[in-house]
Amino acid sequence: MNDLKNRTKKFTVDTLRFCSKLPKEMEFQIIRGQLVRSGSSVGANYRAVCRAKSAPDFIHKLSIVEEEADESAFRPEVLHDLGMTESSERTRLESEANQLVAIMVSSKKTARASAASGH
Repeated sequence: MNDLKNRTKKFTVDTLRFCSKLPKEMEFQIIRGQLVRSGSSVGANYRAVCRAKSAPDFIHKLSIVEEEADESAFRPEVLHDLGMTESSERTRLESEANQLVAIMVSSKKTARASAASGH
């Protein structure tokens, strides 16, 4: 859990640093604000996952992280469509967000199976 806690925190920090370098035009300002919120939410909400009080609470909190990570993957896609095609950092953040979504989905499946079997 600590590895993922550190990974989601790093994702938050990397997202904030990336956003600080976005162009100043209005369309980028809109994406910046949205990406700052969803990207920083990934790390903060994963910390809440680590403090879940029950299996249903754990699964619910994982769902929140999954949703925020998915939103964080969507924003770089939009940046690409706006013409930011040569950004390796944008591509890396998009990939990391998608990997975090996959991890949360897998964790939810495991947690549901465990809860169903009584473990």
